[in-house]
Formats: sequence, structure tokens, C-alpha cells
Amino acid sequence: MRVGLDYRPATIAPMSGIGRQVQALENALAQRADTELLRLSEAPLNHPQRQTALCPAWPSSLEHLQRPQVRFRFERRFLPATLREQNIDVFIATANMGLPIGRKPAGTRYVLVLHDLFQLTQRNFHRSLLTAIAYRFINTVSIAWSVWIADQIWCPSQYSCNEAARVFPWAKSKLRVLNNLVPAFSDTPSELPMGLPERYWLLVGTREPRKNVAFFIKNWQMCRQQNPLVPDLVLLGQPSDIAPELATLPGLHWLSGLSEAQLHALYINADSLWQPSFAEGFGLPVVEAMSVGTQVVVAQGSALDEVAPPAARRFDPYDGVQIQATILDLAQTPSSLDSHALIEWAQQFTEPAYLKRLDTLLNALSH
Repeated sequence: MRVGLDYRPATIAPMSGIGRQVQALENALAQRADTELLRLSEAPLNHPQRQTALCPAWPSSLEHLQRPQVRFRFERRFLPATLREQNIDVFIATANMGLPIGRKPAGTRYVLVLHDLFQLTQRNFHRSLLTAIAYRFINTVSIAWSVWIADQIWCPSQYSCNEAARVFPWAKSKLRVLNNLVPAFSDTPSELPMGLPERYWLLVGTREPRKNVAFFIKNWQMCRQQNPLVPDLVLLGQPSDIAPELATLPGLHWLSGLSEAQLHALYINADSLWQPSFAEGFGLPVVEAMSVGTQVVVAQGSALDEVAPPAARRFDPYDGVQIQATILDLAQTPSSLDSHALIEWAQQFTEPAYLKRLDTLLNALSH
């Protein structure tokens, strides 16, 4: 089986959640004895990606690969011809959209990896209202086309499957669950970044409004004023993602651009990972934290309900009173969940289970 993999997310942002999932899928496909993997991407002319992936002859700027006109050129001009020339049996689009535009090559099956539909259902981060309106329209058309033409649609959680069935009811029969692969950290944890306190809580991902970071910080601040035992908060993200008056509060520590070894250390040394999002398609940081035995505290109402174990502390992401009660309680009496139980729970998202499910899905496509 010749499998083509849309590698653009890993080219653009290899350490992002989607970029890391593309690399995980790449490694899983490479392990299949009957599979020949071909990566398809765009890159600058001097980029090392061109040595391992099929790329268009034209030069591409990494900063512009997500622009609609650049995506259209790749998906309309490059992909259809390349899939035919390479006799691809299965092509996998990896970022909610991106299946080729035009007539499907005979004998080729299309898979869409649909992480979530938040581009359509949530208010997303954009620099201007006009940009937000334009991208909402373009994304709606792009995602709808890929959902329409896909033979199978792989979602990382039942929550994402349910949302896709709600928005695109006619595609319900195509939807399958393929939980994200969360491999063990390969690097030995490094020293923590300078300036972090001995005790801290961790929050990973701050850019999108659905992450609910500003509301959580407001409640965290009120709790700090009531009880000095409330730990400092380390945020993996950018201060510009929230209002300056919140981003500069005492006790907040902002980090970005960490290596895997630094991220590993950050998880291990955290008292707890907090995930206050009111919409998550999977919850990669939650599984990563549990994989090293760190306690997790999660919001209710999305894929976090599936990813976190039943005994994990949960709260209503819209209820400030409940959030504050949870913060004050855990500041005074840290969670007593057994770290070995957390590590064992996280095992269901490791490679053996992922490979088994991937085999099942690919075998179904070939029959």
C-alpha cells in the first residue's frame, strides 16, 4: 500500500499539537510492513524538508503556507497530479482540511484527519474582524469539501465525532475514532527554565479563546488574594494571547519555544496540570502530564471527559464559583490520585493501541 501523508503541519510547526500528531502518524505508517510512505509538503527551496518529502517545484515561504491562496495552489495544482504520478493508494490529509481539489484519481482513497471543528464552531484568534470573517468562510468551504470527498474521517475522540456528525449529518457513516498517539518522552528531562518557583501549577496552550485562559486567571488571582498557598501558575504560551493587565499579574510565568526535554521537566515538576478549556478535541497536554504521573484538573463538557480518568478533579469551565472552590481546595489539600494509576491510564494512548486501531482503519479502506 502506497500512502501519501500531508506533511505540511509538521513542516510549518513541528512542535505544535497537530505537527506532533502528524509526526506520530508518520512513524506509525513507517512501521507497517506492507506500507510505503510518501510525505507531501511545501517548503522553501533550501529547506531540508525537500530531501524527505515530495514538494512543488515552486519556492514556498513557511510563514505563508497556511494562507488560503497558498493552500489552494498546493491542493489544486500539485496534489492531484502528484497522487496520479505516484500511484498513491491512500492519501491522508492531516489538518481538518486539505484534500485535493478536483476529480479524485481512480483507485485512490482519501482520509481526512479531523481534529475538531472549532474553526467553524468557536470564536478563534484573529488580528481583525475582517480577517476572522474571511477565514470563517474559507475554512467552512475547505472543511466541507474535504468532509464531502473523504472516504473515511478520523477523529481523535468521540466528542469530535459527535460534533462532526452534528455539523455534517450526511457524513456520519464516514466517521471513525482514532485517538491521538501520545508517545513517551524520548529525552531525559532537562533542568527547569530559570526563575520558576519550587511549587507551581501548569497550563499548556493559551492562544485560542476556547482555552478559557483569561477567565481561569481571573479566578486564580482572586483565590491568591484569599489564600497565599495557591501556587504560581506557569503558562506555556504567549502573554499577548490575553489582556496585558492579566498577563502581567504577579505569580504568572510565561514560557514558549521549549525543547522536548524542557517540556518533559515542566510536566514532571508541576504539582498539577490545569486544562480549563470549554472546548477540546482531544487534550494532548492532559495525557502528557499523566504519562509522567502528574495530577490533572480538567474542565467538563468536551473530549477532556474522555481523556482524563474518572477520578480526576473536574469543574464547570463557565462557573467561577466552582473554579475558585476547586483551586482553593487543591491549594490546601493537593490531589491524592496515585501517580502509577495515572501513568497506567495514559498507556491507552501509547503506540501499541494506536497501531492496532490504525491497522483496522487502513485495512477497512483496502477492502
